[in-house]
Amino acid sequence: MAQMKAIAVEKYGPIENIISVNVPKPAEPQGHDLLIRVKACSVNPVDTKVRAGTYDDYPDYYTRAPALPQILGFDGAGLVERVGPDVPAARFHPGDAVFYTGSPIRAGSNAEWQLVDARSVSPKPQRLSFVEAAALPLTWITAWEALVERMAIREGEEAGILIVNGAGGVGSVASQIARWVLRLPVVVTTASRPETTEFSREMGATHTVNHREDVVEQVRALKLAVPIKYVFITHTPTSGYLAPAAALCAPFGKVCSIVQDRELGKMYGTEFMAKSLTFVWALLGTKPYYGVDAESHGKILRDLAKWIDEGKIKCHLQQQVPLTTEGVRKAHQIIENGKAIGKVGLGVDVDGLTEEQAFA
Repeated sequence: MAQMKAIAVEKYGPIENIISVNVPKPAEPQGHDLLIRVKACSVNPVDTKVRAGTYDDYPDYYTRAPALPQILGFDGAGLVERVGPDVPAARFHPGDAVFYTGSPIRAGSNAEWQLVDARSVSPKPQRLSFVEAAALPLTWITAWEALVERMAIREGEEAGILIVNGAGGVGSVASQIARWVLRLPVVVTTASRPETTEFSREMGATHTVNHREDVVEQVRALKLAVPIKYVFITHTPTSGYLAPAAALCAPFGKVCSIVQDRELGKMYGTEFMAKSLTFVWALLGTKPYYGVDAESHGKILRDLAKWIDEGKIKCHLQQQVPLTTEGVRKAHQIIENGKAIGKVGLGVDVDGLTEEQAFA
């Protein structure tokens, strides 16, 4: 059986448990699958949680996750090598350059080849490199589902949104969706350093406030022309932002979080009931995990690719490292240090790396 190199976690725990392994190359794609030769991937906070053994967005995740050594990686970009029999003939062909996000319960993108459901794949934006393209899918789909599907923000609405952690991976694309796609007149983000404030404004924020100070007083001091109707929480702890969200939100507003928190009882005694506010979770993996709405992720990415090529949306990649064991370890360390701006991407040709050296 043909073998391939992959980067995996041999035992859940610290970064040192990330290793290079030789495993069987995926078999011929069946059903809706594509076999993709991976050229690039990126690292998200979810990757670090899976590796650490602390991922709890799903109560039964570790009973459904691939067996150890588990190949990491949710985002990817590469070349189609084989096409499954149920993939529409006009959709994909061998040699196509694509970008995608995989399933939380299948082998990940930190490998030479990966089987991916074609319905979650899109042609790669032409103006982006593989590494740039691989930085986008998870964060963009997460933000899109939160703003458009969960909070149901209407295009051109006379309302404002507050995005917590505007310089993060999800926050920096959510602000672009809010500003350039949904055309909200006010996009307030939180940032605490000069470099994160500047980056967040570049990504679409109309105003920024410091989350290390009183957010409510800072937003009120802006004397905004439209009410804050939406709050999107992309940084821990969710419970720490519930009271400010309740104080700032207009009646019938909506609050969405992507960060689990066991202290959500803190909604009690705030304006959540008085204002009839809505609280909702957003989790990108819900659709592939439960096998629902399989076509939506591919459509979201096709729209993104079009907007990227039109210059409407910017890639938020800020750091690139080689796609090796040491590179993946470094990317995990950057994420866990809590100082990352935008996204960290990994490629098979970064810093002079050759394909023979990649994944080692």
